[in-house]
Amino acid sequence: MLPRPHKRTRTRRPVLKRTLLVLAAVTTAFTTVLATNAAAAGGVNYVALGDSYSSGVGSGSYISSSGNCLRSTLAYSQLWANAHSPASYTSVACSGATTADVLNSQISALSSSTNLVSITIGGNDVGFSSVMQTCVLQSDSACLSAINTATAAAKSTLPGKLANTFSAIANAAPNAQVVVMGYPELYDLGNSWICPGLSTTDRTALNNAADTLDSVIQTAAQNAGDSYADVRSNFSGHELCDFFNEWLHSVSVSDVTESYHPTSAGQSGGYLPAMDSVTG
Repeated sequence: MLPRPHKRTRTRRPVLKRTLLVLAAVTTAFTTVLATNAAAAGGVNYVALGDSYSSGVGSGSYISSSGNCLRSTLAYSQLWANAHSPASYTSVACSGATTADVLNSQISALSSSTNLVSITIGGNDVGFSSVMQTCVLQSDSACLSAINTATAAAKSTLPGKLANTFSAIANAAPNAQVVVMGYPELYDLGNSWICPGLSTTDRTALNNAADTLDSVIQTAAQNAGDSYADVRSNFSGHELCDFFNEWLHSVSVSDVTESYHPTSAGQSGGYLPAMDSVTG
């Protein structure tokens, strides 16, 4: 009996063709998404407002033309602009700014073409910088008294000031997404017992005050229809007393300006991700 001829396996060309078509479609879709995202970023007109936490005090690399405002090329707003290449980017954030300063000298940077705004504001309105100096230079009782005064102001007068500020921003930039950034807690209380400096009582009170301030700011932002970006979880494990991992400057009597402000790592690792989480 003669052997049966070997059957040649036929290539499944229709299946291969369909596979190539699917791959081509996926590649086209992916390219379209990238192009859309690039176009979206390119169409953003971004203005950064606010105080020293937005200007970048503590991160170094200050822009000489910003003078006492101490705007830094390592501030989160500049880092966001570097990563997303918006059509325009302007920072008018300034060290020591209050809500009155935003209304009087910063809000003029906004217009109907502005479609992204970020801001940290409120800490100077209730005098937190002077509170911190009091806590460092004076007694526990003086520290706690100063904290209580600031906390009371945060609860009573700050909500109205924030409401006016956020309303003015909305009027000046009616097409903008407004991202209101919070403040970090200052101390890791879990390490307080081995951390030199302030007492655990003072540190606990300062953290609680920061939480109160953030809560007031978040409520005001939400009432205004703005986005709120909480940075506290990002700073967890990088607060003062987190030895060798701190993203905040400890207090220095010789340089009170940068005391309790984020380092460059705090701007890039704490604030920038919070900004990204809200803007996408």
